[in-house]
Amino acid sequence: MGLHKRIRFYSLRNFELIPQIRSLSSEAKFSIKAVSRVLPFRTNNYIVNELIDWNAVPNDPIFQLTFPQRGMLEEKQYAAIADSILRGESQNTINQLADTIRFELNPHPAGQKELNVPNMDNTPLQGIQHKYKETCLVFPSAGQTCHAYCTYCFRWAQFIRVDNGKFSTVRTKRYLKYIEEHKEITDVLFTGGDPMIMTVAKLKDYILPFLQPEFEHVNSIRIGTKVLSFWPYKFTIDKESSELLQFFEEIVNSGKHLAIMAHFSHGNELKTNAVRSAIEKIRGTGAEIRSQAPIVKHINNEAAVWAEMWKEQVRLGIIPYYMFVERNTGAKNYFEIPLAEAFRIFKKAYSSISGLARTVKGPSMSALPGKVNVDGISEVNGEKVFVLNFIQARNPDWVKIPFFAEYDENATWLTDLKPAFGKKKFFYEDELEEMKKRI
Repeated sequence: MGLHKRIRFYSLRNFELIPQIRSLSSEAKFSIKAVSRVLPFRTNNYIVNELIDWNAVPNDPIFQLTFPQRGMLEEKQYAAIADSILRGESQNTINQLADTIRFELNPHPAGQKELNVPNMDNTPLQGIQHKYKETCLVFPSAGQTCHAYCTYCFRWAQFIRVDNGKFSTVRTKRYLKYIEEHKEITDVLFTGGDPMIMTVAKLKDYILPFLQPEFEHVNSIRIGTKVLSFWPYKFTIDKESSELLQFFEEIVNSGKHLAIMAHFSHGNELKTNAVRSAIEKIRGTGAEIRSQAPIVKHINNEAAVWAEMWKEQVRLGIIPYYMFVERNTGAKNYFEIPLAEAFRIFKKAYSSISGLARTVKGPSMSALPGKVNVDGISEVNGEKVFVLNFIQARNPDWVKIPFFAEYDENATWLTDLKPAFGKKKFFYEDELEEMKKRI
């Protein structure tokens, strides 16, 4: 039936088997090992052989995207884990130290565990999140890993053994009853990890129920995935590729809108024949592809990178959707850039693209109260301010109400900002505190 492509994974255990790794210094290889004891590391043969320009390492953006870097840990954290390894301490001792460092890295930002997990019959519903009224996130148990791990990933705690940190559904599928009863839910987003790492049979097990009459209120099925960037062969020459594409057609023909929420961090991920063929095949099923990624140092913090990426996405039939701000978790100190710089980069890129690409929103912070967009930097009544606005919010009434924060050249997250014009609080804070008390 033709040639199938076989994926080969590389991790801490076997990354030195990558032929190109021989070109790295001993110090560079050791730093990868050390950081990988704390933060998850996984890559594969497609990334290594077709995406990374090894002549540009360590500055190649895809190398930065997938290989842990020493700067991802603070110096004292790196020194502690490196010294423990060099002293030959036991695996248990190193693991305990790694766990200590992980807890310093805010593994569950923006109230994911405390506020996003709904209750049914006074019991938390494991494996789903319901932060915004219309959208429910489902974390399939079989999809809680990825074809490779992004070094900036805000869900890095999904991939390590820490604090029972993994969101995933349980066998009872009680979440289906919850979604059936909550008629305000119009969109179900399958996320992870990466749901597209599952077999077609597993994917059907999760999605097919939503094609039944009792879920008529669910209009859209979304799949959050990095598979187009990290393993596009899933849709072209993998052994299940034809069956997968037929299933996408089945979803679309059922009357549901199917949106592939693709994560493209850099334009280089769009250049291979494999990804372009995969995009064409997905679009041929009637599914839609939208693109999103955070703006981060070392990978894509240049306006030209974003402008060219959005232009190419439109040419390929992809809808630019979000530029996010790097969340306050994990290796944030290595990747974060100030909000002011993020806005300037967004504005410059946005001003150089056509209207077809201006579907993109950003820079947006997925923060505790909701998705907060930096709409502008302005001067009001003699005070320089950030102009902010909710794209999504825990209370939908907060959406599209402009609010203002004092301009701060160094602020990188919502919690760094102070209300402008001498106000004590932002307009939503009292209500947010009441929400937290009701947990």
